[in-house]
Amino acid sequence: MKNIIIPVDFSQQSEYALQTGAILAKKHGATLHVLHMLELSDSIISISSSDTQNEMMFMLALARKKFEAFLDKDYLKGIEVVPVIKKHKVYSEVDAVAKELQADLIIMGSQGLTLQDGIFAGSNAEKMVRNSSTPVLIVKTEPIDFTLKDVVLATDLSIESIDTYKKAASLLSKLGSSVKLVYVNGPNKRFISSKVFNKKVKEFTAAGGSDQVEFIAGYTIEDGIIQYADMVDADLIAVITNARKGLNHFIKGSVSEDVANHSRRPVITFKM
Repeated sequence: MKNIIIPVDFSQQSEYALQTGAILAKKHGATLHVLHMLELSDSIISISSSDTQNEMMFMLALARKKFEAFLDKDYLKGIEVVPVIKKHKVYSEVDAVAKELQADLIIMGSQGLTLQDGIFAGSNAEKMVRNSSTPVLIVKTEPIDFTLKDVVLATDLSIESIDTYKKAASLLSKLGSSVKLVYVNGPNKRFISSKVFNKKVKEFTAAGGSDQVEFIAGYTIEDGIIQYADMVDADLIAVITNARKGLNHFIKGSVSEDVANHSRRPVITFKM
């Protein structure tokens, strides 16, 4: 792991993300690229008046000043930290920076445990998580005794998810994680028999997946994922995303949104 990107707005949640990044950077010798958006609109940027230019210069100077205080932390000593300032608050820019740097991971802070408070509530961050080709780690608490030893990875056992599963397993292995795959058997139309499940596992394994998959029941998919993570006391929940079908590729709707916002554990997303 060489490059980690941390988008920040200088909030407490950003601090949690920075602390998490510092822990991983020290362990893996990575560089932290701390990214802040100035939230300037295209109309402001395109105007060439002196007043507008002065406003832009003021905001840039203010951001640099905030960066100085924000990055003046003892836990960052010995880590290469690169502050980056962008003009827009459009999270596609984060993905663009990630591609340019060939980043291994993006770490973001989340405010709360509700859809209204969380970063997924109709925000640009949601779009970034959906579309980012770089894995995104969501944290919402201070990383005390932070570890990624035990990870629960939710799967629908689809053949189309194999490549992403392999990429996820590879990164998690580099992070020193032990991955536990879980399939959640839901009610009604989502219910499958043990026979069908075993057939799916065989096909998944033959295509390059793992044959070690836990089969559990849940009233909802997110309920089952969180329930299993609680049962094994996981350090992290991993989900595979698809921009075309929402945050979770195997169920349309807000499964991953609910998991990320209601789980007290960190959540990492991998784009399929």
